[in-house]
Amino acid sequence: MKSKVIVTSVALTLASSLSAFAACSGHSQQAMTCAEGTSWDSESRSCVPTTS
Repeated sequence: MKSKVIVTSVALTLASSLSAFAACSGHSQQAMTCAEGTSWDSESRSCVPTTS
């Protein structure tokens, strides 16, 4: 009985871990919106004031 519980627990843990990995593996870029008067600076990875 005890071994069935352990095997089931391990199987459920692995299944949930694999599905979480598969669901998040395709995200490589995310849209970023900056406030007016600022723009995205990929080097500093933040919004910086736009100078004209």
